[in-house]
Amino acid sequence: MALISVDEARAHVLDGAGCAAVDEVELMAASGRTLAEDLIARRTQPPFEVSAMDGYAVRSADVARCPAELVLIGAVPAGYAFEGIVGPGEAVRIFTGAPVPAGADAVLIQENTTIPGEGRVIALEPVAEGRNIRRAGLDFTAGDVLLRRGHRLEWRDVALAAAMNYPTVQVARRPRVGILATGDELAKPGAVLGPAQIVASNTYAIAAYVETKGAEAVDLGTVPDDLTAIVARIRYGLGLGIDVLVTLGGASVGDHDLTHQALAASGATLNFWKVALRPGKPLMSARIGATRIIGMPGNPVSCMVGAVLFLGPLIGALLGRDVIGEPAEEPAILGAALKENDSRSDYLRASLVPSPSGLPVATAFERQDSAMLSRFVAADCLIVRPAHAPPAQAGAPCRIVRL
Repeated sequence: MALISVDEARAHVLDGAGCAAVDEVELMAASGRTLAEDLIARRTQPPFEVSAMDGYAVRSADVARCPAELVLIGAVPAGYAFEGIVGPGEAVRIFTGAPVPAGADAVLIQENTTIPGEGRVIALEPVAEGRNIRRAGLDFTAGDVLLRRGHRLEWRDVALAAAMNYPTVQVARRPRVGILATGDELAKPGAVLGPAQIVASNTYAIAAYVETKGAEAVDLGTVPDDLTAIVARIRYGLGLGIDVLVTLGGASVGDHDLTHQALAASGATLNFWKVALRPGKPLMSARIGATRIIGMPGNPVSCMVGAVLFLGPLIGALLGRDVIGEPAEEPAILGAALKENDSRSDYLRASLVPSPSGLPVATAFERQDSAMLSRFVAADCLIVRPAHAPPAQAGAPCRIVRL
């Protein structure tokens, strides 16, 4: 199968992906979830004129010249309403958040008053009409669409939804992503290693990445390079109702790279195998029924770059988010020269520092080996080099994806 471009590969991965199921959750549990509906304000905020300060509700005309003595006719704390009307020469003691009484058009802060005796208050400073009053609808009005379908809720959004009077919200069900690692050489962290084994890291990386993107990671374990064992574990994962299967390793063309065969034996329809991409060329996409499959390379950096380019956007699409343009690219300036590129798109690990121009300066690491996990962790971004890009000098414009 011929190499295809990163854009073509992403289009295959995302084809037809969308939010398939919805959960209704208590607002307290909604942070990090993705809205499956527009949230339309059910009330106006504030619903009436309220005091923004502790002080006295007055008529501004009565305190235009100070000092001015006023008669206190009552008090109103937050949560209560004053039933009377503030007339000429009168004032009502008021506290922050309380409704402004009828007749009053300003709030005189308590610091600008003195109390000469019971039932009286002296204004020491004038106060303009409307001063220290929050008008009805200052924040939002009933019927306003304030949070859109496809938006991932953060803690601030939860506060806004509560103010809009939503005790529960409709959210996209979290996609379940099964993660299956293959390879005789792999051992779990802390295990006693054989003489030719390495500690597996990809499962942990992908599981953490999946969770940060709002999906649920399902660890399907690690199986040896045995076709029967791999097929059995794939079928086990499918039986759990996973939405996405991510296989780790065995995606290349060696004698012990069995993922392609195992997927075919499991009834998979292959979309592509091999992308014009560095790192991450031996990456595949397939489907078994409704389950989408991404076959990741075993090299750690190749695997993680594949997650950024393909798995993250797929999860976003399954959550109902608009993933056009993901992962987001932005302009930067090269901090060091780069050679002419070949027929594969390069995603170069790089450091990132600010510059006086306003654009950050991205400097590619000298070594880009796809097995160097420490270099990936040290990187601030990936420099995106299109296929056949000409040589570029330090100071030239470039595009980056932030990590």
